[in-house]
Amino acid sequence: MVEVIKSGFFTTIQDLGRFGFRDKGVPVSGAMDSFSALWANELLGNNPNDAVLEITMSGPELLFPEHTEIVLSGAPIDIFSTNNSLPMHRVVEINSGQKLSFGHVQKGFRTYLAVKGGWQTEVVLGSRSLFQPITPKSQLTKGSVLNYFSFDKTLDFHANLKMKNDFLFDKTIEVFPGPEFDLLTEEDRSRLVEFTFHIDSLNNRMAYQLQEKLSKNAHSITTSATLPGTIQLTPSGKLIVLMRDAQTTGGYPRILQLSERAICVLAQKKTNDAIRFVLV
Repeated sequence: MVEVIKSGFFTTIQDLGRFGFRDKGVPVSGAMDSFSALWANELLGNNPNDAVLEITMSGPELLFPEHTEIVLSGAPIDIFSTNNSLPMHRVVEINSGQKLSFGHVQKGFRTYLAVKGGWQTEVVLGSRSLFQPITPKSQLTKGSVLNYFSFDKTLDFHANLKMKNDFLFDKTIEVFPGPEFDLLTEEDRSRLVEFTFHIDSLNNRMAYQLQEKLSKNAHSITTSATLPGTIQLTPSGKLIVLMRDAQTTGGYPRILQLSERAICVLAQKKTNDAIRFVLV
């Protein structure tokens, strides 16, 4: 089992999410950037839904007592092991007693660490994704331990994969009209595609708020279903983009919906980063 010596800014365990319980008010959760999580598992030959570490902004320090293999994907980050840096998007052999130290992301916001066979943490309601109060913790803390399968011998690898993930760090966000899109004035519809919006400091796994506003309004709807990627419009004109840990219903108009690709792109954005909406 891995010992968490330092936890980093916000490090959590996520798979692809917790499904089948939205009628009970349970969020989906899961990897914010599912593209990077899936690729990390794919490179290891894991199952797509195997749990990964989601590292936000700055990383943890981890001690691996047993031999295994890992892959790092998503935001490039400073990684050191015995004073040597480790590559992204490549299977890396980890020896017994090896320690990994993570610095800050170089661009983007979230990095994913997959281990051979997936992290063997507790399954709650069909998922290993951390989400308090469904799970005891919302993130890893100093002293946490994470189980994984050990491997006595690694394979010989002779091929490299060049990841084309530049789109994750672009500012283009694909959106579809939401159920209440028609409530918008023509002026606000134009603003949506003409404005450059910026990420507000109020951003986390539950939702991203945007700094720029649309017009003040008196729109109201009956509380209705929401999804990760739903964009809500508040009476003040504020835009709230729901993310993986978002509530399952809401009473603000749902004016736009992000594509799965766009959720991954937004997941790699941090405070003050710029985005542009493209209506598809």
